[in-house]
Amino acid sequence: MPSKSIYQYILNGVKDGVYFVDKSRQITFWNKAAEIITGFSSSEVLGHHCYDNILNHVDSSGTELCKAGCPLHQSLTDGEIRDTLVYLHHKDGHRVPVAVHIMPIYEHDEIIGAVETFTDESSQTAFLKDLDELKIIAYQDQLTGLPNRRYLDNSLENQLATFRELGIPFGVAMFDIDKFKNFNDNYGHDIGDEVLKMVAKVFRAMTRSGDIIGRWGGEEFLGIFANVTESQLDMILNRIRVLTEKSSINHNDERLQVTISIGGAIINDEDTASNLIKKADENLYISKENGRNQVTVK
Repeated sequence: MPSKSIYQYILNGVKDGVYFVDKSRQITFWNKAAEIITGFSSSEVLGHHCYDNILNHVDSSGTELCKAGCPLHQSLTDGEIRDTLVYLHHKDGHRVPVAVHIMPIYEHDEIIGAVETFTDESSQTAFLKDLDELKIIAYQDQLTGLPNRRYLDNSLENQLATFRELGIPFGVAMFDIDKFKNFNDNYGHDIGDEVLKMVAKVFRAMTRSGDIIGRWGGEEFLGIFANVTESQLDMILNRIRVLTEKSSINHNDERLQVTISIGGAIINDEDTASNLIKKADENLYISKENGRNQVTVK
């Protein structure tokens, strides 16, 4: 029979995150892919319990699963195999969507622990795949790594042309970080830049293949969402809003969080690129007027 070290070597070579817990949910194994996906090294998690504010899983509505409804704990209790989508808390503060597969481990018909594998479900955007290095420099916002305004303008015109030719609907959304000036005044622009990068990571992780969110300017971002209805756009934007609120960065032992207000609009036959953006911007203003940290789609 192969030695335990051989199995560890094999598991460290797979692309999915893998970790083992005992029956008390103490982490006993953490592979290399788990380190890459989460940002946490094995030395930071081994010996800790999975509910010790490490992964801090939430669902799409922002419910903290480690406190209520943890699928791993459920499988340890009832012996069922589970598959679900959750959003883990990366060490850098942003949320990462992961598809998890949980399987109890038995010894002599008794559950002694469980293994969870997880796959990063973040979309690999066409923006980074299709452009060569020079185009990336021309079309990329240097601070956040997101597409810049120039790229967004081109993408919006292309999306509009597709709508005119094929009738495929799409939505546009304006995002604004709530009270960001106050945040900069309180913590300084360097920390403000870290928050912008954190929010950008959430956006990058939450977009579907074919969708784009880029930096429009300052603390404003613009998103283009392909082939959506009004209700679908509202659902997507609310998920982004919730998971931004649930993200954070650490500064001098303080957990810093921000919220975002969002306005969305669906293309109509008479729309141009500029007035579609104007509609989304007007809905963003409504979200702010109604108390911020809200989505308005009309």
